[in-house]
Amino acid sequence: MSDSYTYGFHAVTKMLQLMPEACLELICTEGSNPRLLSVIALARKGQFPVRFETREHLATLTGTEKHQGCVLRIDDSRVSVQSFEQCLAGIHQRSLFLVLDGIQDPHNLGACLRTADAAGVDAVIIPKDRSASLNATVRKVAAGGAESVPLLAVTNIARSLKQLKQAGVWIYGTSGEAASGIYDFDYCSPLALVMGAEGDGLRRLTRERCDYLIKLPMFGAVESLNVSVATGVCLYEIMRSRMACSQG
Repeated sequence: MSDSYTYGFHAVTKMLQLMPEACLELICTEGSNPRLLSVIALARKGQFPVRFETREHLATLTGTEKHQGCVLRIDDSRVSVQSFEQCLAGIHQRSLFLVLDGIQDPHNLGACLRTADAAGVDAVIIPKDRSASLNATVRKVAAGGAESVPLLAVTNIARSLKQLKQAGVWIYGTSGEAASGIYDFDYCSPLALVMGAEGDGLRRLTRERCDYLIKLPMFGAVESLNVSVATGVCLYEIMRSRMACSQG
């Protein structure tokens, strides 16, 4: 059994609600904060042990002072993980995948997971190497998105994109050098949105697997947006387009 920790009111609540089989123990500070009391009540309702410790002890467990006095010990081996093969088998007309080609910052990965949950993304796909991975910081920033959206780490992004294409998914990659803008398409078919790494953008092989390259319009002095911000803009344009398709 491999234990790890997730922290913060929202992340802990979602873990207790969505993956109770992986939850082992709630470790928290004593106090009268209503949100903390709500989490404690939820843990006790699920018959999980609740242990009270100092804020300093929680900071030692999590490596941060921003734990909100609320830490959950989890069994990593019991965290349910969807496979990429299951992902392929479940593709439908409105499938939506987010592919992150080597994002390094766990805060960006967490923010992308949070937006992916809000936008109804079926799965987020990342490379096993040269990428941030799921940890306590990612779970905290994702605010529940890490528990609700499957995060699939694949060996080869380019090969996985090829398999998605063979399964009928259209691949849209983002690039500042693209000739087309994000508003030039409708997105009513199964699709994967591919976002590049901070600074470097899409890798060559990833770019070559895309059916279309798209860009966001930039009217100011900065050359690009933060990758998690750009992801949010793109996903919500896809949502808007799909809503228009449904109404039409």
